[in-house]
Amino acid sequence: MSGAEKIDVTVTEIVAVNELVTRFKFERTDGGLLPTFSGGAHTVVEMKDGAITRMNPYSLMSDPMDQSAYTISVRRDDEGRGGSLFMHNNVSVGDKMVISYPVNLFSLDLRAKKQLFIAGGIGITPFLSQIKQMERLGGAWELHYACRNAALGSYVDELLSAHPYEAHVYYDDEKQAIALEELLNGQPVGTHVYVCGPKGMINWVRATTEKLGWPREAVHYEEFLAPQPGKPFEVKLAVSNKVIQVGEDESLLEAMERSGVDAPYLCRGGACGQCETRVIDYSGNFIHRDHWLEDDEHASGEKIMPCVSRFEGKTLVLDR
Repeated sequence: MSGAEKIDVTVTEIVAVNELVTRFKFERTDGGLLPTFSGGAHTVVEMKDGAITRMNPYSLMSDPMDQSAYTISVRRDDEGRGGSLFMHNNVSVGDKMVISYPVNLFSLDLRAKKQLFIAGGIGITPFLSQIKQMERLGGAWELHYACRNAALGSYVDELLSAHPYEAHVYYDDEKQAIALEELLNGQPVGTHVYVCGPKGMINWVRATTEKLGWPREAVHYEEFLAPQPGKPFEVKLAVSNKVIQVGEDESLLEAMERSGVDAPYLCRGGACGQCETRVIDYSGNFIHRDHWLEDDEHASGEKIMPCVSRFEGKTLVLDR
């Protein structure tokens, strides 16, 4: 992995959380201690899926100070490219895998007077480690967690039993919804907001905090975008002097790595900016899917995020 150091691990536990979500526990294969991390960190899991090597980011949900093991939760996506299906269908206890050192793009601002967590669906996972960190620090926090229904509410029972006053759960099928404006208006000055979940929820929280005058630096969000399939395309890499083909079921970043090009990354989900690549020449259309570049940068045709974005057209020359 170019983006972060690797750790050889063994899968030591697999637990079905509900019909869509499965939890995986990793321990170091050499028996040593894993690095500590801060709440909100993720690891990139390497999957040998036939001829393709997939590397997917997953939030670490275990106690950040527990060096004996890491745990992640993976939501099955039947419409995706196969990374989550690989984890659900092909990984067994005892398997050897490779993960990256933890990287945190969603860390807590410990100067905040209070932490307000807003989660949707599988977006609960980074908050599980952040809650453990806050409990250790004795800081003030509050969680509002929206799920489709009780059956798909991952970790609801343990959250409500361990934190009956801090954790609040809402079920879509019971027409329960977070009263966001009321919630935000009731927070003490110095509160920071963190949101992780579907794109619509993230946009809603960001737009509402902006409307209510919250400072941008007090609003934090995370969504890892899975690379979407698309039409195959050809790319010329000017620095490497290579012409590569990007298949319909792989990302541009994966195609570069497959061709032996050492491309940087941290999140592989369009959020961190690490893989930003300059476009030297193009004839065609970009399909930008990242959270990183601004609208004017997308329109300029000068940059692309190869982890999630694609291209349709005749010519694409990149500075790699």
